[in-house]
Amino acid sequence: MTNPHHIPSHTIIQLIIACYLSTQFHINDALLPNKIQSFDIASKLKNDLESITKASTDHGNLIHDKPSSVLYPSSIDDIVALVKLSNNCSSPFTVSAKGCGHSVRGQAMSRSGVVIDMTSLNKHDHKNNMNNDAKNENYDSGIRVSWSSSLGYYADVGGEQLWIDVLRATIEHGLAPLSWTDYLYLTVGGTLSNGGISGQSFLHGPQISNVLELDVVTGKGAFVTCSEHINSELFFAVLGGLGQFGIITRARIVLDKAPTRAKWIRLLYEDFTMFTSDQETLISTVNNGPDYVEGSLITDHSPPNNWRSSFYSHAHQSKIHSLLKNNQGLLYSIELVKYYHDDQSVSTIDEEIHSLLKDLNFIPGFIFKKDVTITEFLTRVARTDNEKGSSVQSQAHPWLNLFVPKSRIHDFNAGVLVHIIARHKQTSGPILFYPLNRKKWDDRMSAVVPDEDIFYTLGLLHSCRVDESEDFDRLNNKIMEFCEKAGIRIKQYLPHYKSKEDWAKHFGDKWKIFQERKLKFDPEMILSPGQKIFNYDDRIVYSDV
Repeated sequence: MTNPHHIPSHTIIQLIIACYLSTQFHINDALLPNKIQSFDIASKLKNDLESITKASTDHGNLIHDKPSSVLYPSSIDDIVALVKLSNNCSSPFTVSAKGCGHSVRGQAMSRSGVVIDMTSLNKHDHKNNMNNDAKNENYDSGIRVSWSSSLGYYADVGGEQLWIDVLRATIEHGLAPLSWTDYLYLTVGGTLSNGGISGQSFLHGPQISNVLELDVVTGKGAFVTCSEHINSELFFAVLGGLGQFGIITRARIVLDKAPTRAKWIRLLYEDFTMFTSDQETLISTVNNGPDYVEGSLITDHSPPNNWRSSFYSHAHQSKIHSLLKNNQGLLYSIELVKYYHDDQSVSTIDEEIHSLLKDLNFIPGFIFKKDVTITEFLTRVARTDNEKGSSVQSQAHPWLNLFVPKSRIHDFNAGVLVHIIARHKQTSGPILFYPLNRKKWDDRMSAVVPDEDIFYTLGLLHSCRVDESEDFDRLNNKIMEFCEKAGIRIKQYLPHYKSKEDWAKHFGDKWKIFQERKLKFDPEMILSPGQKIFNYDDRIVYSDV
């Protein structure tokens, strides 16, 4: 016979967690939603060593801030309940949404607060069907491809979904998003909180420019559907908002007919002026232009083949290394792609490629080509060991990503690319340098870019041992200091600052509205503390803004 006084072990665990939360966060039971009182949230909060360790580490492996607990939600209701719980506490706790943890400076961490493991939603049913004139009815998670007579094709995608899965789901219908990141093992909510850029961005804009609608859980715990025309202030705040105003739980992404193949070409340059001039020519080509353009640097310590792409054969690499020796260890490369469909004539696409290349000024004989499927091209950057679950204790990624105004790129080349980066003697990773069109960015969004028609993005994607990271940080600081002294008005992409003054300088004219939006949508200052923009005490400081 069952002992009537016996309490099941899982109930004991729930009670322990609930008591822990009550002690940790001073919960007022009378204010708690019924779901929390019945321990639905408590059963999904974990503070075991594995959960805490995972939530305290990101791709950078430079910052390690421990949360008190990790929430593994099974539904969006769990996220809403957690945020409301914090708001109802006498001392609100901080909350961060974490996808794949691909930030590099602890941006998705929450010291002594709660980290939401968004990928936990992946364990539940996904939708991947085609609907005509589909309505947003009780959408919870997954991927749903739809068509509307007014909107065209689009996909409703859970914020926890990976872009690689969005590709797989949409390509089944012969469709695909227009704008990508180079690396697809990132969550939709994560990239939309930053911008989402790659070689397609000059043409289609960043990923945040290709969103029709969002579902957001605000810092107040309100679940809000927003778009350009409905709750528009929240919509524009969240896009590029660094997680400060809400947690993206759904995004409606623009789709178009997917190409099937890609002509993939790389060109080498010795001269920086020709390198940048040709990139600007390519991104300005109106008729039959390229679909993708990225530039990069090749140095003795940043080899042509790396983790981002193994494009060159052994024979190609030998030729490039010989050329490097004759050019003081620095070359420039343009990577361009032209998409096409299987039913197109191969001779026609080759003619278009020839037209694109005929007036460019690359080094004669240093042109390298591939013809691959569109999926092979978009997935060219393999999944990293970190996302595969391997140990990352020995690897650090002290990355630096900058936007540089076109008017100063020659000063930037002389002072940074030639005299700082090329002379750095430690083996690094890929070094990207390519142009973007400002008109493709919506200034109503939180993301900030230089105030020029064309600006360049620099991506220093360092990989090193943990004990080498300080040396790369010194390199990054040297670059920032040079730009400051030279008056080059750069903007950080995936920004990291330590002072309020630096954040105010970063946002510039947007700083006042950024503060106002924070007070409106997250007045308790609980969201994304790892960005170090606001803290709990700022509630009073900014209340008069």
